[in-house]
Amino acid sequence: MEHNEYRIVDFRIATIHDLHAISSIMQDAVDRMLAEGKKQWNRSYPTSDHIAADIKIGAGYIMTDGNNIVAYGAVLLSGEPAYENIRGHWLSDNRYAVIHRLAVSQKAQGKGVATEFLRNVELYASEKGIDSIRADTNFDNQAMLHLFEKCGFTYCGEISYPNGQRLAFEKLIK
Repeated sequence: MEHNEYRIVDFRIATIHDLHAISSIMQDAVDRMLAEGKKQWNRSYPTSDHIAADIKIGAGYIMTDGNNIVAYGAVLLSGEPAYENIRGHWLSDNRYAVIHRLAVSQKAQGKGVATEFLRNVELYASEKGIDSIRADTNFDNQAMLHLFEKCGFTYCGEISYPNGQRLAFEKLIK
């Protein structure tokens, strides 16, 4: 780890007791995106209800620095229906993990936390016998685009959601 990176103590499944802290991180991320004029997240997505739903199905994951939650993301092993109709080509046709709603706390921004989150997802997926990770982001989310490039994800095409198009990425992990 570089000297400016956080010392991550734990990567674990989120519980309902974590909801308030996660919601605060997500709200800060929404506020930041709106202030920057980005279109991916807004006041109606993602909300505490989305996070609670992730937690309920066992898909919400957090990273802590010991005392505080510093990152949140949904990690789904059941696929993503929107990924069935990609304008482009995925790298594989095998089972994959999906990362949605990844956000890092303001105090941990720029310290390698998101990179470490993705590394942990790779380990988790690999332990579950999964061969790749897929994710998507908006065309103007430069931080995520940079993260995907840095972590070895490959651009595969575009997918559609009711609220717009997203750039789709995949990383083979085996």
